[in-house]
Formats: sequence, C-alpha cells, structure tokens
Amino acid sequence: MKNNRFVYTILTPIFICMIVFTLLPILIGLGISLFDYNPLAAGNAFVGFENFKKLTTDGVFHIALKNTLIFVLVTVSLNIVLALLIAQAISSMRSNKTRSFTRMIFFMPIVAPLAASSLVWKVMYANKYGLFNNILGNLGLPTQNWLGDPAWLLPAIILFTIWADIGYNIIIFSAGMDGIPHDFIEAAAIDGAGPVRRFFFITLPLLGRTTAFVVTMTLISHFQMFAQFEIMGRSAGSPGGGGPNNVGMVLTLEIYKEAFKYKNMGYASAIALVLFLIILVVTVISQRISRSDWRY
Repeated sequence: MKNNRFVYTILTPIFICMIVFTLLPILIGLGISLFDYNPLAAGNAFVGFENFKKLTTDGVFHIALKNTLIFVLVTVSLNIVLALLIAQAISSMRSNKTRSFTRMIFFMPIVAPLAASSLVWKVMYANKYGLFNNILGNLGLPTQNWLGDPAWLLPAIILFTIWADIGYNIIIFSAGMDGIPHDFIEAAAIDGAGPVRRFFFITLPLLGRTTAFVVTMTLISHFQMFAQFEIMGRSAGSPGGGGPNNVGMVLTLEIYKEAFKYKNMGYASAIALVLFLIILVVTVISQRISRSDWRY
C-alpha cells in the first residue's frame, strides 16, 4: 500500500501536467476549429465543420501537405541510415578519446538553436558570396540559386535539416551499439562473418528497440519542423515564407500564416488537428513496424 501511495504521489504531478499542457490544448484547439475565430474580432460565428471542409478545396493546404510528407519521408530515411552508418564507424574506432571527440563533433549542431543555424546556412546558400556557390565556382561548376530556384529550395532545406538533426541519433545509436555484448560480435567473427554481415545480422537486429525509438522521435520532430522553412523560404523572395510557388510551404508554416498573419485561428486550428492526427497515425504505424522481440 505504501509503495502504491508513493507511486501515485510521484505520478500525479506528471498526469496533471499532461492534462494541462497536452490534452487541454488539444480540446481547446478542437473547439476553436469549429468557429470562424478571430481573436481581434467580436462575435465569432460557429461554423461547425466548415473549416475542415475548406481543407479539401484549399490548394495551398494540399501543397503544404505534399511538401510535408516528402520532407519527412526523405529526411527521416536519410537521417536514420546515415546515423546508423556513422555510429557504426564511430563504434569501430579503437580509441575511446577518438570516439568521444567524434561524437562531440557530430552533436555540436544540436546545441545551436535551429533558427540561428538556419540564418547561418541562409548566408552559406547566398547566390554571390555563399560558401556552396564559392566551392562550385572554384571547381568550375555552374552556381545555383539554392533558395530562389523552386527545384533547389526543398533539397537545400532537407540538407540543412539532416546536418542540424543527425547528431542526436548518432549518439543514441552509438550508445545502443556500445550496449551490445561484444561476445556476440566475436562469435560471429570466429564463424567467418565479415563486418557487413555482422552489422546486418548481429548489430542491426539487436538495435531493434533503439531504432524504434529513434524512428518515432525523428518522425515526430520532423513533422513539426518550422524555423528553417520560415527563414529560408523568406529569403527565396516570398514575403510570407514558403518560397517561390510555395515549394517550401509545409503544414507548420501554413498554420503559422493562417493564425498570426491572417488571424484565422479557426482554420489554423483545423490544420493543426489534421497535423496532430497525421503524426499520431504515423507514430503508431512506425511503432508497429519497428516492434522488436530481441533479447540479449
């Protein structure tokens, strides 16, 4: 009984915070989505599900949804694969100091605020004096309008996002690899398995739970990315962000514009609820697919 009371005492503040800061905002957002709500106007009319019906005919929303799905699919896939390979390379280093130093180097971009990093990379992407175009020019290759060309804006943001976010996953995968008993690796090596076979048949299966966690957290994080789209999209000549022809428009940026630029809180809440449902469904699916029963 005393143990149960202690557990309830510890968990009660956590549940209260979850209700206040998670469940309550969702319910408030659902309520606002049913109104033509403008915080600066009086007499906001109840419109029912009209805001949700508007989503089916809103071309900008469709573009934002498509861009969001493409962005998440590409960044999460590349992030996970590259993080696994880099973590494996780090774990193969013999010196503990070298491993620690390499992990620190890859983790450093995480420390900087995403908005600040976006501003730095915007300068690096600049047409005339940017780092990337200077490198291309010195190599005798044609320069690119990275943030002004619809064909390059989204790839440029994807490249930045992978650089800014991959360090966290490298640390998690490295910790998971360090936790794998070395006896398994040695036994596979004695049986004649090379590094590639050991990675795919020993390391990767035993990282099942770690991979499931990394995939889930990366999906949730990348669906909510905002700063780089706002900053780099504006630099592309679009006063409201999103880049030329809305090629850099994503759901988070559309929510921001509807809520704070157009003061259309009801419609913004409807988009936010759709984004919440997408994240929820994708997270559940990824957890089902990534479920692992490996023990060691």
